[in-house]
Amino acid sequence: MLASQRHWLKRFGAGAFLSVIISSAGLFCAPVVESAMALTNEEIAARVAGFRQSSERWLQIDLSSQRLIAWEGGTPVYAVIVSTGKPSTPTVTGVFEIQSMHRTARMRGPGYDVPNVPWTMYFYRGYAIHGAYWHHNFGTPVSHGCVNVAVDHAQWLFNWADLGTPVVVQH
Repeated sequence: MLASQRHWLKRFGAGAFLSVIISSAGLFCAPVVESAMALTNEEIAARVAGFRQSSERWLQIDLSSQRLIAWEGGTPVYAVIVSTGKPSTPTVTGVFEIQSMHRTARMRGPGYDVPNVPWTMYFYRGYAIHGAYWHHNFGTPVSHGCVNVAVDHAQWLFNWADLGTPVVVQH
């Protein structure tokens, strides 16, 4: 086993594999964490407490209040109203990391095909934080599972975050 493979297994566990993402910017390999690594509410809360004690940048998405907060350790530095997944297509909960970042992306799925989605940051499989130019209904769950943000706020978040920035999604 190569050292880089040991690094991925150590970081993400044996249930991890690499996902190849192709965009207009090129080819990206990103870790994908299997659902078997899901966390309980108590485990998520413990991770949040740890992030607050650090100086690390991290994102917190509260599905109940439809809010996203950018943190630097225990200090909130930016907060916005978002639109997460509707009940039929909920946003995944847990602790993730930004896996790939794209200035624009095309998003397709059952019942939608949206080109030029701005400031896209994938954090788990097809789930992303991104700008939404096609609606202004922030504060209401309306997405297919992604975290929709007003375009100007999505750009700020995209410029502030890096690959690997933790993303906490919770109720």
